[in-house]
Order: sequence, then structure tokens, then C-alpha cells
Amino acid sequence: MSFPKDFLWGGATAANQVEGGYDADGRGLSVMDISTAGSLHARRQVTYAFPDGTTGKAASVPEGAHGAILPGEYYPNHVGSDFYHHYKEDIALFAEMGFKLFRMSISWSRIFPKGDEDQPNQDGLDFYHNVFAELHKYGIEPLVTISHYETPLYLEEHYNGWNNRKMINFYVHYAETLFKEFKGEVTYWLTFNEINTTIMFLDLFATASDADYNKAYQQLHYQYVASAKAVQAAHAIDPNNQVGCMICGITTYPLTPDPKDILKNRYTWETNIFYSGDVQCKGEYPSFAKRLWREHNVDLDITDDDLATLKAGTVDIYTFSYYMSSAVTTHDTGDQVGGNFSIGAKNPYLEYSQWEWADDPMGLKYYLELIYDRYHLPVMVVENGLGAIDKLEADGSVHDPYRIDYMQKHIAAMEQAIENGVDLHGYTSWGCIDLVSAGTGQMSKRYGFIYVDRDDEGNGSLKRYRKDSFNWYKQVIASNGADLHYTD
Repeated sequence: MSFPKDFLWGGATAANQVEGGYDADGRGLSVMDISTAGSLHARRQVTYAFPDGTTGKAASVPEGAHGAILPGEYYPNHVGSDFYHHYKEDIALFAEMGFKLFRMSISWSRIFPKGDEDQPNQDGLDFYHNVFAELHKYGIEPLVTISHYETPLYLEEHYNGWNNRKMINFYVHYAETLFKEFKGEVTYWLTFNEINTTIMFLDLFATASDADYNKAYQQLHYQYVASAKAVQAAHAIDPNNQVGCMICGITTYPLTPDPKDILKNRYTWETNIFYSGDVQCKGEYPSFAKRLWREHNVDLDITDDDLATLKAGTVDIYTFSYYMSSAVTTHDTGDQVGGNFSIGAKNPYLEYSQWEWADDPMGLKYYLELIYDRYHLPVMVVENGLGAIDKLEADGSVHDPYRIDYMQKHIAAMEQAIENGVDLHGYTSWGCIDLVSAGTGQMSKRYGFIYVDRDDEGNGSLKRYRKDSFNWYKQVIASNGADLHYTD
């Protein structure tokens, strides 16, 4: 069998998308709590208020206003899937599937409601102690993301978020609090979720100014330094801790054999994937960083101490998400992708989901082999799955053969990568229980093995139902990936 005997099978969620309880037990607001729902072709918006009482919603909070929760608006993340009140039931279902690993995140504003306090919120700490105890009761190891798209709103509004160097110390204080508080309960940590999307989204939509790029690269630098300091703290507090980076992994191909497309594809990998990976895994900026900065007249605040910190705080594990691949070209093409965080030329050799994401298991194999060869670090796939519209039948069943088909192919691709020498340690499928989509705020874009009765307007009982994929994944785990067969 290709999968090692101690392979870590499991699933993944994020606090802001699954947890709910947004104002429970002393939790402060996060940036996601002011986000309304969107759709496939309509981006999510945030709501705000000016000092004179004028309110509104837009793509971002206007200058002079502050984020506000407004009556009459629907905020899907406020309840999510209500894991806050259902965690025992949900973890029991994960255990029934045979999970070895559960990737979750901690809500920063549940621990430090504003983000700049000296002392943490004990109720928040107690909640996660209870979650970890429940996981360990079933022999499930937690994999904890420290920051998963959920900065406290107070830090954004009073310190200008990651544009401010002070954020490094706020983050490190938060991370050290977690390492000390949960010592012996958690040994697998990820510092920032999909850290590279700060640049990737600018590059993806190609409408950003040089000032936007300077801001993004500076934010990333402060996050790299914060991550490196957290790695050092984790190792000092508990030598058993294993800390990983987390990269948004999108395999890209040149659309044509035109040398210009070949070079554009290489540069896309360097900008979107290798830039962040090199800093966090090698502890230094790559040689091509100078080209990237020069292209947008970037002038960064980087100190010698920062560079020494990056070198001393390299990660132990490389983890990444993978859902799709993309094609890049310098040519005009009529066949375009235009879905949820996907854009550009459509690959004629691939099929696409309802959200216009390319179904490309070979791209996962390609990514695994390329990344392992580059860094020689243990690898985990910590997000992968198919978002689709599922139907709850009258008898409580949910038939999702399309999800099983997607995952069969991607797990088979992982097996091939292992056979080719990749040191792959674990796999946590994304949204193992239905949750709010980060990109669209929808519940109807479902990923889970467990159906949650809640719709895009916030209606539903929140009752849990096992999908067909639930029993299929249980079989996959029980066979350690040897039996991917599915019978309807």
C-alpha cells in the first residue's frame, strides 16, 4: 500500500465559517463578522457606519467609517454551522468516519476580543480546551490554524491591520498564549491560512496599482516575520510542536507553447506560490523577489533583525490547499473562466464545476512532486474538495456521487505522488461538514460529508445528516486509502 500506515486522514474547517457564536462568551468582532452574503457572480460586501450615523455597504469600509452590524442585513458567519453549540455531535460524527486528524482554526477575537489586550478571555480558552478534550476522547489529533482570515476588527480599525508593524507583536503574543495554554493538547500548528493570497488575488484580477502591490508585499513581510517568531516560540515552549506554513496551491499551466506563455507561467509560479514558500521554508527571500518588487516599484520596511528572524524561524511542514488548476497566457482568448475566485483562460482539456473551478487531479500530483522536490519537507494536503449544490431527500439521505468521484481521483493522485517519492503525511478534506463559503458566503456551495440544514438566507434547523460520501470516506480511511470503490 502506498499510503504509510500512520497516514493522517481527516477533514478541515475554519472557525469563522463553521463556528458561529460570534458574540458568545466575551468574543469580540472579527473582520468576517461585518461581511454579508454574496453569490457566484456577486462578491461579498461589508457593512459600515459613519460617525454621523450614515450607514451602508461596499467592497471595503470607506475612509472615516467603521465596520458595523446593521439591522436588516444577513451575516452568514454569525451562525455558520453552529459548531460552537454542536461540537460534541460533530466530533462524534468525525470519529465515526475514523478521522485521525481534524484541522480547525482558533478565532483570534475569541481569545483576545480586541487583539491588543494583555490577558486572554478565559471563556474563549475554555471553549477550545473542551473541543480538544472531545477530539482526544476519540483519538483525533487537532491541527490548529492560528490565523484563518479572521483578524480582530479592532486591530483593523485602530491599527490599520497588517499595514502596521505593531501587528507582529500582537500576533506573537496571541500565538504564545495558545502554545502555553494548549501545551500537550495540540502539537500541529499552522501560522497563517493561505498566506500567499494577499498577492495572488492582486495578480489574479490584474486591476491593482503599484501602491496596492506595495501595501500587499509589506503586509506579507510583517506576516512572515510574525510567523517566524511564532515558529521559534512554539519550539521553545514545547519541542514536540510541529509548525507549518499554509499556501493556497493552484497549479498553473501555459495555455500555448508560445515561449511568452511558458515564461509567464514560470513567473506566475514564482509570484503566487514560490515567493511565500521560499521565505517560510528556506528563511530568505528568493532571488526573483527583486524582480517582483521592481515590477511594481515596491519599497519595503525590512530590517536586518527581520531577516535574521526569517532565517531562524523556518517551518517544519509544508501544507497547502488544492482545488483546481489554471491556465495562463499572453494571448487573447474567447473562452474565459469567470467564477468564484477563478479567472483567465479556460483549459480545453479539463471539466469545470458549477463554480467554474477546473477538475484536475493530475494538477495535485504535479504540485506535490514539484513542491517536495523544492523544499524536501514533509507535506500535508490540508484543503481539497468539491463545492456543489446537494439535495436533502425526504428520507434524510443526500446522494453526492460527484463529490465521491472528485475525491477518488484526487486521493489516487496523492497515492501516485507518494509512489514517486513525495513524503506526504496527511490529508484533510475541506469543509468535512457543510459550512459558509469564504468566497461567496453561501451555504449552498457545500463541501461536506455531513449535510447541515441551513440555506443561503439563514433558514433551517441546523440538523446534521450523513451524505453518501460520509460512508465512502469512512471506507477510505478504514482501508488506509486502498479501497476507493463506491457502490451507489
